[in-house]
Amino acid sequence: MDLISLSDGDNSFRVRVLGRNSPGLLHLHDQLDAEVLVTSSFVAGRLAMPLIPSDLEDWSRALDELAAGQDVCWSEDHSPRIRIQPHNEERGAVAVHVEDLAMSYVSVFLPMGLEDGWIDEQRRLLELVRTQWPSEVLESSPGVFEWRR
Repeated sequence: MDLISLSDGDNSFRVRVLGRNSPGLLHLHDQLDAEVLVTSSFVAGRLAMPLIPSDLEDWSRALDELAAGQDVCWSEDHSPRIRIQPHNEERGAVAVHVEDLAMSYVSVFLPMGLEDGWIDEQRRLLELVRTQWPSEVLESSPGVFEWRR
């Protein structure tokens, strides 16, 4: 299931959630396995990406900032780093910059001519992910986990 899906027909950027990392293990249950997929006429790539519950909250806030016309850097604390500009001055379009700082040191810049409503579509995808894989674990204090009731 896609958490993020941006495409203009030529360039495409997706974050696809694959499922829970370790279902049933209390401290890892809510962690999700995902992958970043980048395609263009020049490059195609795939990169594993872990997601923790706070990443979904950060993405929700990032969508609010994008809607306000601000550039965002999502998943800044781990690789890959994903930066999105709602309006790149040089290209006159939305721009996505993906950097794999942990392994390959590869960086990809994708300008995209997206249709109006693209942010609302990303919010819809986020809610679908939250519905499919709801948070079922509570961290009651640092390092102490329990099942939500």
